[in-house]
Amino acid sequence: MPPAPHGTYRVQVRPDFDLYRAADLAGYLRELGVSHLYSAPLLTAAPGSRHGYDVVDHRAVNPALGGEEGRRRLVGALREQGLGLVVDIVPNHVGVADPHANPAWWDLLTHGPESRYANWFDVDWSAGRLLIPVLADDDAVTDLRVEDGELRYHEHRYPIAPGTGDGTPGQVHDRQRYRLISWRRGDAELNYRRFFAISDLAGLRVEDPEVFDATHAEILRWHAAGELDGIRIDHSDGLRDPGGYLRGLHAAAPDTWIVVEKILKAGERLPDWPVAGTTGYEALNLVTGVFVDPAAEAEFTALDTRLNGRPVSWEELAHDTKRWAATGLLAAELTRLARLAPNGDQAREQAEDALAELAACFPVYRTYLPAGGRHLAMARSEAGRRRPDLVPVLDEITGRLRDPADDLSARFQQFTGPVMAKGVEDTAFYRYARFTVLNEVGGDPFRFGVPAAEFHGANAERQRLWPVAMTTLSTHDTKRSEDVRARLAVLSELPQEWGRAVQRWMSAAPIPDPSFAHLFWQAVAGAWPIERERLHAYAVKAAREANGATRWADPDEGFEAYLRLAVDRLYDDARLRAEVAGFVAGITPPGWSNALGQKLLQLAMPGVPDVYQGTELWDNSLVDPDNRRPVDFAARRDLLARLDDGWQPPVDGGGAAKLLVTSRTLRARRDRPDLFTGYQPLRATGPAEDHVIAFDRGGAVAVAIRFPVKLARRGGWSVTTLTLSSNVWRESFTGRVYRSSRLDLADLLDRYPVALLVAE
Repeated sequence: MPPAPHGTYRVQVRPDFDLYRAADLAGYLRELGVSHLYSAPLLTAAPGSRHGYDVVDHRAVNPALGGEEGRRRLVGALREQGLGLVVDIVPNHVGVADPHANPAWWDLLTHGPESRYANWFDVDWSAGRLLIPVLADDDAVTDLRVEDGELRYHEHRYPIAPGTGDGTPGQVHDRQRYRLISWRRGDAELNYRRFFAISDLAGLRVEDPEVFDATHAEILRWHAAGELDGIRIDHSDGLRDPGGYLRGLHAAAPDTWIVVEKILKAGERLPDWPVAGTTGYEALNLVTGVFVDPAAEAEFTALDTRLNGRPVSWEELAHDTKRWAATGLLAAELTRLARLAPNGDQAREQAEDALAELAACFPVYRTYLPAGGRHLAMARSEAGRRRPDLVPVLDEITGRLRDPADDLSARFQQFTGPVMAKGVEDTAFYRYARFTVLNEVGGDPFRFGVPAAEFHGANAERQRLWPVAMTTLSTHDTKRSEDVRARLAVLSELPQEWGRAVQRWMSAAPIPDPSFAHLFWQAVAGAWPIERERLHAYAVKAAREANGATRWADPDEGFEAYLRLAVDRLYDDARLRAEVAGFVAGITPPGWSNALGQKLLQLAMPGVPDVYQGTELWDNSLVDPDNRRPVDFAARRDLLARLDDGWQPPVDGGGAAKLLVTSRTLRARRDRPDLFTGYQPLRATGPAEDHVIAFDRGGAVAVAIRFPVKLARRGGWSVTTLTLSSNVWRESFTGRVYRSSRLDLADLLDRYPVALLVAE
């Protein structure tokens, strides 16, 4: 097993926070207690990219980030502080929105299947010219022009093949190996593999050794030079053969810590890959879930039914949105799959129907045959139950899908992940508003909370099987930040109060869609106070993601006007604003308790904890781009210095208590790794025993409060105690020393709602 970090800190490098500014963080990160800076992608991305996941040239560091000189500056600064570097890479796709910026794509457009880069891309040339969905709605090419030896369409530039440049722009266009079409036709007609439904991101064939070598040479050069310690693999599910890819990467960099962005559903296991584990979404949902009170499920279901005027089935909704994604957003991919099925128009139509139904019924993101065959069997069973008319074709197709050597099987495995992501994460999660804390990447909105026994069992398994996998609470892709989820979890202790409040707010600032209105007001409760502009942007994005009354392709101006009006009324109606602020003031302190509990459990549990930029203080962010806003690192440095001078901050809006918990826990893992080598659940004894979650890592004991509102209402801890394995303990946040193996929780947790005890 390669050496692993003991803690990482995720930094979103971007043009306005480049590699030089990231290098300036090295001293702060060392003081915070992490061992590695974990960076967003560094290779050359599309011009103007704000995130780096649209790489256009694998040969060099993005000049907009500071280029090679900036990278060397970062590595040098980290090494001076004794820190390492983990980098995010994107093997699945490249950016093609600006063809001229991508040399391989430009050459492909110029020469078609004869291009020296033809094997880089998964293009179905049998369908004709490569289609580029960029034109206005009418498909007209009247705005084309020929300039400087290129074909131009407004700001877009395309190559002209040698010997084809004479005549009108339309005639020149007709001679190319590509064809510009309406942007609306892309989802249905595209003939190259892409990332999800984003036509500006073309899939790469890294299963080809030549493509792998060319796209990884620079990353592996850093590794060979001792300048790269870990690699995070973005979107491994998009690859044709994820296992083969990861084995190849491990062989090329055997002493590198590798984690994969793989979303595991409940009960699903990571395949036997040569990696340290996943990037931690299963840990995120486990930790958040333990602060959600399962006792509130029935009341939230009743509220959801009352607001919608009917019961809403999560299973049916998720099936329908996955089916919609398969046949709509991903229609081009579905058509290509169906062409691999039996010949004949009717047979292909039936095959397309059956493949869409199988994808809609798939219980996980994808299989990795021969691993995961049971998930295909489950999908076949459910598809047959729903569509008995398709049973014969389902049986025929499923027989082929079981064979990993069949091209249909390989492509179907690449298809089900986007169906799940677009159908569930990016659509159903915005339509199903029963309790949005549960609507998180990798989460299951139907599972209301995580019992303590399940939490401990999962952690024991993690310690046994994946002890150096990443854990996280917030990422650049989470729907809500960790602190928003922590505050909203308080509502599970106050279901009746929430029901009354949200119905008043919905009446005061109506939104025509009641389910979306419930989602909106939960966002308000979780993120308040939030700037008007941020809430405007979130409301519109969330509504378009839901693909209900409005959508990205066809925005409904009337509905979006209602959204803007509702947001404005919240800010302009003094009575409504005061009521919202008053309600939020009541759930904020217990939300802080939950947030500190989440942070401690994630940082102390088995795995390598990651801290997303800025979340060492309170962070009430919503979905991207809200969660990529600039971070005030100067303020964090100042607060950390005060803590190191002995300040014990209150738990208040300043957030220094969270910085205390974060830094002391990370430092404990750095300075005493021997205390974090096992996992033993601890159970309290006494009348409030269900309000504590605690575990012993082998000399370091983490203790956190569950359900703080109910704990306060029952009168506190009374005589509840926690029994430990040793007699002398130092509490890391207060510095207190306890000389007993039996601790009174009322005393232990009288200052902070969490404790980290270290055996002495």
